[in-house]
Amino acid sequence: MSAASVTEPDLLAVARRWAVDPASWPVPLRFEPASRWYARLAADDEHEVWALSWLPGQGTDLHDHGGSSGAFLVATGVLTEETVSGGRLRPHLLAAGSGRRFGARHVHVVTNRHAEPAVSVHVYRPALRRMTRYHLAGGRLRVADVAEAGVAW
Repeated sequence: MSAASVTEPDLLAVARRWAVDPASWPVPLRFEPASRWYARLAADDEHEVWALSWLPGQGTDLHDHGGSSGAFLVATGVLTEETVSGGRLRPHLLAAGSGRRFGARHVHVVTNRHAEPAVSVHVYRPALRRMTRYHLAGGRLRVADVAEAGVAW
């Protein structure tokens, strides 16, 4: 094990610490009917932290995180994460308090398919600089576009 892996924080643990007290966030939590709300809560040399809110029916496109590793934790509500396996999307339900770590090549869709709003906390290392969006066609990922930080969000 390298020295870096010993000293780097567990990103899911970082998400869990932020998710405990939304009232302490530097921006107030909001829910936007038109689209998911998101705000960066913190950033340093090791990682950045984002909060997202999800009204019923809101979700992401199929995307990666531009080479960043990360983790996300569902603070309230239930989210469905779909990952590509065997050329198709496989759903995983994540209820409040649950989350997952992911590597730099992780591709997924996250959606609130339930009747109640949801809130999640996401942590990326290094900071999120780009995201590639994909289409799944014929069991293969096809690049749809690349979104850049400072331009798309």
